[in-house]
Amino acid sequence: MTKIELLGLSENRLLQIFRKMLRIRLFEEAADKLFMAGKIPGAIHTCIGQEAVAVGIVEALDSSDLIIGNHRSHGHCIAKGVPVDKMLAELFGKMTGICGGKAGSLHLADPDRGILGAIAVVGRGIPIATGAALGLKLKKGKSVCVCFFGDGAANTGVFHESLNIASLLKLPVVFVCENNLYGLSNPFHNATSVENVADRARGYNIPGRILDGMDVLSVIEGARSALALARIAGGPTLLECKTYRFLGHSRGDPPYGPYRSKEELTEWKKRDPIPLFAEAIGLSTEKRKEIEIEEMAEIDRAVKYAEESPYPNAESALLDVYWEGLAR
Repeated sequence: MTKIELLGLSENRLLQIFRKMLRIRLFEEAADKLFMAGKIPGAIHTCIGQEAVAVGIVEALDSSDLIIGNHRSHGHCIAKGVPVDKMLAELFGKMTGICGGKAGSLHLADPDRGILGAIAVVGRGIPIATGAALGLKLKKGKSVCVCFFGDGAANTGVFHESLNIASLLKLPVVFVCENNLYGLSNPFHNATSVENVADRARGYNIPGRILDGMDVLSVIEGARSALALARIAGGPTLLECKTYRFLGHSRGDPPYGPYRSKEELTEWKKRDPIPLFAEAIGLSTEKRKEIEIEEMAEIDRAVKYAEESPYPNAESALLDVYWEGLAR
């Protein structure tokens, strides 16, 4: 049987997976151009090249499952269903954004969709996800919390502390390391004492798996297995998705040089997850173009929406300071 048959994905589901990856790619390309044009303030970190991880993990989730992201979380949010117009408005700092223009690119959250937040400080989403998983366990349901982080976060103290307590308490959490081989400009093997981040799972008596982060089907399969274990009180899993970002760490960082070569980037682009998936499912050039035109039109509408939306007024700075429940 083929991998698609083993996963039981319908033709419609396969097209939706392709569409989501393409939507993330087009959104990120648009955001990159808008940032360079001075229309997006602050900083942005695109996930171009890493789309298969976000879409593959989220494809395996139930609607009640939670996620926590990091500084590179546009793709996670879009995969979880956040509308691109609300997303882009948030990057613009507009009041019509998903967080009212107060989060920007680095702190995206949408609790109604199970997105507890993007935590921009390296590794700091890991203990929050562990705490959220404890809450889910106390509720005695079947929901799971997934935490996305980069390879650099695997060298922080909270990574080890969180995996230890999650293992001890058998918490329903899946730790997803998106290993794009560089922590900013520092090559992975210059900073990490083990060959693979997943190797560290053995120290905490939990499963550790390495997935091909450029193959969305491999990510879906690995995520399903980890989530199934968590749902039956089997505890956490550490998934390491080997992937690659096609642009720099942020927009102050060139796509290649001085810390990685043009040749390396070229080789990784041969494994671009979007055309590879299109080929795997036999998507025709005509159908792919049709979907691309539709998705690009949606991005264009999102850009117009973001540009025309108002900025927050001064009074809004006093809103959302305290949770309303505290006043009861």
